[in-house]
Amino acid sequence: MMGGALCLGAAALMASCDDDDSYADMKKRESDQIRSFLAHGCCVVDEEMGDTLLEVKPIKVISEEQFWANDSTTDVSQNEYVLFSNTGIYMQIVHEGVGERLGNGETATIINRYTEFNIAGDSIQSSNKTLYYETMPEVMTCSNSDGLFTASFTSGLMQALYRSQSVPSGWLTPLTYIRLGRKTAPDEHIALVRLIVPSTEGHNDANTNVYACFYEISYMRSR
Repeated sequence: MMGGALCLGAAALMASCDDDDSYADMKKRESDQIRSFLAHGCCVVDEEMGDTLLEVKPIKVISEEQFWANDSTTDVSQNEYVLFSNTGIYMQIVHEGVGERLGNGETATIINRYTEFNIAGDSIQSSNKTLYYETMPEVMTCSNSDGLFTASFTSGLMQALYRSQSVPSGWLTPLTYIRLGRKTAPDEHIALVRLIVPSTEGHNDANTNVYACFYEISYMRSR
């Protein structure tokens, strides 16, 4: 885990899992933690430097119907996140990106920078946005088959940390809506999204221990 003091707008629901807890108990706890996160957000501050490492304001949830009516965008000024009801994933598109989307029948290498915050925990769980991990971007090979995205990590911190090439399903959700080009002008932005990923759509550790994670992730095609 990365160092950092956690500041929450209200008391977080971080009860530790008891060995006697049923899966239903753990899922209910996870749902309560997500609701608390939506209502209060979080602020993680570097204990030594005093710098803010991650700040999430209270979140305004919109429906998929509202999302589509708004041309598949979220209003960042209102801190809107769309809830995908079939998966329980919440998504905010900070920057749609430039260039082209991953086309049907296409396979591409995608580079990611990310920060992972364990909603049940008290600090940032992992991040390759720090100076220490600057040389370890996440690299995945991703394919689009009729709108179904599949991917595997080929290198990076996430792969090393969780000892798996499996890309969390939640990381693939934005690919329908973002563009994967690289910056060619100062006023352009590569794709950047924020996600709340429940345990069922997360990596193996989240799935096994039943906890949700918040992610901020950038997406860009490799050269």
